[in-house]
Amino acid sequence: MPEIAVHVRATGRVQGVAYRAWARGQAVQLGLRGWVRNRGDGSVEALIAGPEAAVEAMVTAMGEGPGAARVTDVWTEPADPGAVPAGFAIRA
Repeated sequence: MPEIAVHVRATGRVQGVAYRAWARGQAVQLGLRGWVRNRGDGSVEALIAGPEAAVEAMVTAMGEGPGAARVTDVWTEPADPGAVPAGFAIRA
């Protein structure tokens, strides 16, 4: 099954609400690889790779976030699946 990769950025109330830990759990459950991290501007960014349906499900989930989050926007852009590391990490 071919893989796709996307670079994702979520804005809104996404820091201080366990968004990164939640995102990692979602990614692991979907069998995705990549990473998630907070940005200095208050947003959260992620690099995600895996089967197209799983990546799309993750992007949709990131638009909702965990219960305390209030996501206002999610932007995506294509990325190179070969540049995405194995596993799924929370980066500082």
